[in-house]
Amino acid sequence: MSQIQAGDFRALARGITLVENELPGYRDMLMSLKDTQNARVLGITGPPGAGKSTLVNALLHHWITAGKKIAVIAVDPSSPFNYGALLGDRIRMTDFYNNPNVFIRSLASRGALGGLHSNIVEITDLVKNAGFDFVLVETVGVGQSEVEIAGLADCTVVGLVPEAGDEVQTLKAGIMEIANIFVVNKADRESAETLYRNLRILVHERATDGKETPVIKTIAIQQKGIDELADAIETYFAEQNTHPEKRLHLLTEKCWQLIQAHRMKNLKRQDIKNALEHALQQKDFNLYRFSENYY
Repeated sequence: MSQIQAGDFRALARGITLVENELPGYRDMLMSLKDTQNARVLGITGPPGAGKSTLVNALLHHWITAGKKIAVIAVDPSSPFNYGALLGDRIRMTDFYNNPNVFIRSLASRGALGGLHSNIVEITDLVKNAGFDFVLVETVGVGQSEVEIAGLADCTVVGLVPEAGDEVQTLKAGIMEIANIFVVNKADRESAETLYRNLRILVHERATDGKETPVIKTIAIQQKGIDELADAIETYFAEQNTHPEKRLHLLTEKCWQLIQAHRMKNLKRQDIKNALEHALQQKDFNLYRFSENYY
């Protein structure tokens, strides 16, 4: 922990491995965490193909130029069969591999729903102890209801692109309701202006206390609109400090996730699979009666 707090990236990587795999000693390490509210957590989410990794890369360029120290936790989808993953986000961030102010860690979702890793709360809090200004958490490509990032991040950016789907589908509830900032990425493409206008109408209708959710157009691969996006993020962070009820809501969500994970700890997916394999051989198999054995 002393090495992590001193900013040692290798120690931080080892610490994340402890927490990720729940190795002996990981709970003691979590119990010793301090100053977990210093670094701000930025969630980047949106449907597949929205350019989330490119947005993260562009924000890194902006904040590193400004002298900030940044950590990136990139979650990639796992195979539903063997839980392996291609950690492709690392490919897009090669500019920062050797930068002393950037730490990048890829995680496989390992079948967790919500676009994140099952131990993402603990991993994020550990990373926040390493003296970063911002911790960027990039989710897998998520759908309308996979909104777990809202319970983790101090600010959630939802990235959308014109070809993400028809307008009605895009503007559905769920993922649209968790956005603190909307980004219309790849804004040079056809129909981008239509999506932008529809989002502006949406946020105007949902405005509370006269404040509308910012909608920003970017072309992340060209670094266009990134200064405006970074300003909106930093403004949100500054204003959030004046809303303690939002912090309370966020901490309640985190606490709920921790309790839920602890209650489920003794349930092993492989054990359930083995039991199911045996139960399926019974003629009177019923999934609901079977599941009741684990309640």
